[in-house]
Amino acid sequence: MFVHELARCGAAEALAIIDHERRITYQEFDAAVGNARDRLYAEGVRQGDRVAIFSRNSAEFIYAYFAIASLGAIAVPINFQLASREIAYILKDAGIRTLITYEPLNLADAMADLRCHLKVRQLDIRGLGEKKDVPAAPALPSDFTEENPCVIIYTSGTTGQPKGAVLSHKNLVANAKQMAFMDCKPEHRVLCVLPMYHCFGWTCSVLYPFLSGARVVILDSFTPKETISVIRTEGITDLYVVPSICSLLTKLATAEDMKTLRLVVSGGTTLPLKIEQDFINKFGVDICEGYGLSEASPVVTMNPAEKPKVGSIGPAVPGIEWKLADATGAQVPKGEVGELVVRGDNVMLGYWNLPEATQDALRGGWLHTGDVARADEDGYLYIVDRLKDMIISMGENIYPREVEELIYQFPGINEAAVIGIEDKLRGQAGACFYTVHEGDEVNVRALKKFLQANLALFKIPREFHQLETLPRTTTGKIAKREILKNFMENKKKG
Repeated sequence: MFVHELARCGAAEALAIIDHERRITYQEFDAAVGNARDRLYAEGVRQGDRVAIFSRNSAEFIYAYFAIASLGAIAVPINFQLASREIAYILKDAGIRTLITYEPLNLADAMADLRCHLKVRQLDIRGLGEKKDVPAAPALPSDFTEENPCVIIYTSGTTGQPKGAVLSHKNLVANAKQMAFMDCKPEHRVLCVLPMYHCFGWTCSVLYPFLSGARVVILDSFTPKETISVIRTEGITDLYVVPSICSLLTKLATAEDMKTLRLVVSGGTTLPLKIEQDFINKFGVDICEGYGLSEASPVVTMNPAEKPKVGSIGPAVPGIEWKLADATGAQVPKGEVGELVVRGDNVMLGYWNLPEATQDALRGGWLHTGDVARADEDGYLYIVDRLKDMIISMGENIYPREVEELIYQFPGINEAAVIGIEDKLRGQAGACFYTVHEGDEVNVRALKKFLQANLALFKIPREFHQLETLPRTTTGKIAKREILKNFMENKKKG
């Protein structure tokens, strides 16, 4: 099955999309994709072309993506929060000549700075699904298969320049099918509030519901008041969110607002235990924490709704093999931690134009996630930390997430990040950067005593720094690299 064929999975007269006041049936959805396909072909888009989409969530975003896929071209969704230089880098790297956008972009200076001489035409996304007087685009050739590339997802670039993970039609559809145990049905209403340019939001709250013939309710961005209102008025049953949204809903929504929810899934970044427990206590709905990465389309594990385990990312979803590996790639003994490596039909083809990075990420036939995990006797996995975030102090391994989980439990703490800093004696030591809830104060001495009572001494951060806010990446993760950079710059200034 091709990605664009998901527009035909629902009953013709059933609602497929609700986008503010617009209510679009599956029949109308399929027709709109066909209209967009014809228009893009008339504009010169051909098989193998990379076509960028720069837009907030909308029905037109879906039409554009599906139309690009149906022409055998490759969609390149771009984060609309990126700066001009970051956008220009992606356009250059992917060789983009067509950019579908919801607002005109002035990229001339940024393109010149990168010495990029591509001529990029910009097409207005608005009205893309409307019927126009253009010839019908031809069908895909018979040799075009599900193994062909469908999309390039650029990673957030927290460890350098972003890399483009190339996903095939097969990768995306396989991952949507692997979600079937979440039991989405045609009568369910799924809220898409996560950005469509992000793989988690796209696969879980767009592709999987369409595969199930369900209804996708679109919000173009997250604002607590509007989100709570839409959950209530549209009777949302399935909600895919990141931890920060969980936290705000717990603070601002009532149990009555959330009463129609049957399924809440958190992903994108680690879900702190306190945020999870507070949500469950208030609304009586379990959060099924999952785990994934763009290179896996993205879902790798998910807590089953009928048997979630708090603090776990769940077992691997059906169709995915996994193991915990040591530095040589060999499986670690039972009960020990190791890097989570996986394989399955959802794993990417590779990185765009980066053969060495592809070979490294897929070495031995497994996708190396870069995350350290442990498994329990039931096969539920627990992320210990990012391999690259691990702190080595006096030869001892310190996993910041373990420390952060405890810090979150201390009264007054809002957010926390533990980061490795240079230490002349120990090689590395931990530094804790944190924010507090409005109106609260945190006594650092009391916090240290709390940690000493619950952790080995070598794991306790050497320094504690309160910040106004913790910077985040464009995908909502705490930007540890930026925190460390700012810390080092301020230290130099004295």
